[in-house]
Amino acid sequence: MATMESLIGLVNRIQRACTVLGDHGGEGMSLWEALPSVAVVGGQSSGKSSVLESVVGRDFLPRGSGIVTRRPLVLQLHKTEGGAEYAEFLHAPKKKFTDFAAVRKEIADETDRITGKSKQISNVPIHLSIYSPSVVNLTLIDLPGLTKVAVEGQLESIVEDIEMMVRSYVEKPNCIILAISPANQDIATSDAIKLAKEVDPTGERTFGVLTKLDLMDKGTNAQDVLEGRAYRLQHPWVGIVNRSQADINKNVDMNYARQKEREYFESSPEYGHLAHKMGSEYLAKLLSQHLETVIRQRIPSIIALINKTIDELNTELDRIGRPIATDGGAQLYTILEMCRAFDRIFKEHLDGGRPGGSRIYGVFDHQLPAALKKLPLDRHLSQSNVRKVISEADGYQPHLIAPEQGYRRLIDGSLGFFKGPAEASVDGVHLILKELVRKSIAETEELKRFPTLQSDIAAAANDALERFRDESRKTVLRLVEMESSYLTVEFFRKLQTEPEKNTNPTTSNADRYADNHLRKIGSNVSAYINMVCDTLKNTIPKAVVHCQVREAKRSLLNHFYAQIGRREREQLGKMLDEDPSLMAKRETIAKRLELYKSARDEIDAVAWK
Repeated sequence: MATMESLIGLVNRIQRACTVLGDHGGEGMSLWEALPSVAVVGGQSSGKSSVLESVVGRDFLPRGSGIVTRRPLVLQLHKTEGGAEYAEFLHAPKKKFTDFAAVRKEIADETDRITGKSKQISNVPIHLSIYSPSVVNLTLIDLPGLTKVAVEGQLESIVEDIEMMVRSYVEKPNCIILAISPANQDIATSDAIKLAKEVDPTGERTFGVLTKLDLMDKGTNAQDVLEGRAYRLQHPWVGIVNRSQADINKNVDMNYARQKEREYFESSPEYGHLAHKMGSEYLAKLLSQHLETVIRQRIPSIIALINKTIDELNTELDRIGRPIATDGGAQLYTILEMCRAFDRIFKEHLDGGRPGGSRIYGVFDHQLPAALKKLPLDRHLSQSNVRKVISEADGYQPHLIAPEQGYRRLIDGSLGFFKGPAEASVDGVHLILKELVRKSIAETEELKRFPTLQSDIAAAANDALERFRDESRKTVLRLVEMESSYLTVEFFRKLQTEPEKNTNPTTSNADRYADNHLRKIGSNVSAYINMVCDTLKNTIPKAVVHCQVREAKRSLLNHFYAQIGRREREQLGKMLDEDPSLMAKRETIAKRLELYKSARDEIDAVAWK
């Protein structure tokens, strides 16, 4: 079975990797939060800093009066097999600190960087890793000391702010609480114990540490607390003797301080029988052993969380798209797949699977008939205009029987008005098709990650629609011109056989010829134009659908396919340029996915082999 250090060391590495990737917050429980760690809680001047330094065996924390710890310090201890001790900060990952006085200064400087040189606090943590052969694998979180009153230069809310910050850590079910209380104060007034009892009423997660035993009044001792009679916890209390202020001022070596601590307990008449369970070295081993036990208990739930997160990350990667291969063949395949996805949605709009295509029918059923009704045929076929056109058509020789040239000119002039509605139908359908292209691109999920390809497809589709419109315009104008080129003779032959209506037999031949004859000509031309209008109402939509809608469905991107087939790999790669923010998001997800898979495999291997 793996050693205790290897399992906790693995958890430390995973937590650090989570921190680097920013995977320690958000909705739900993150992997960082699922992995157990130890939060150090205590009131100001309770001896928190001294306990941490004793556990590490190094003097590295800032000291002073008032609130010294103004940002959470996430301290990860990594046991090494040998070599020199050194420290690393997450905010300065390439810099190794071998001088622990420099570590202390860096903590102070990094605190000031966020809070300024004030007495305010920040919940943005500082992450510090210490690598040493003389430490145990452990993750400790040093939190600002609890206080009861705000001092000058602090916000009135700082008491509540600190408590809320501390609670945000210790309320988590995987957090082990290290409650620091000074022995020279009544345990009933301990801020740390009070808070721990509120968030961990059963005491399963709480370890009590009693500091400053050597500073108690003569004749008093803390046996009742250390032996669990004054305040019982599920885990044993641990007594600590910190370095005195004089020792700190003299930079007394930490190893010497630990030796003096051992001698104190071994020689103490009050605590001698507890000496084997007292002191900072015992505390470090106790916490490390308990942390390993908790980790092993949590492994099933940790693995379950990891598997759930892996599934979520894979789903998100599928949604935003997997990375594209760099070879030309794969790039071309990807582009063609994107085009097919767009083309499928575009056809769904036309065929009724999606909204929009019905608007084309509206052009034929409403717009075209309305435009034909508005044609100025009444003015063109008025009696005065008929007389004018026939007179001009006859020239110096008046017509003998029927003014055929006049008829033809009146019909040509009337049919010329049809070109406008015919072209308007073409343009109306063109605008609808362009809008459907825009909608289809927006609705093609696969395309959203490739803005350049979106633009290229839109440009290619719109170019094709322009070509279809040009062909459609030529076709509908030909339909109108065909009606002018060859008139339906049978229509006029039938008119000759029909008896004239509304003829007044008393009217003179000259008057009847002058008025009724012109009126009859206008009426005949109008009837013929109405017949042609009915024909064009049917043929113009057919031509538009054939030239524009049918071709858009069949060959909207054919030219584009031919072009990209001839492009080089670099040109194809540029078409697949992505939104930088999307690329960054995919890279982050991929790194998190790799972290979670690696964590799952390593935890399985270390925990159960």
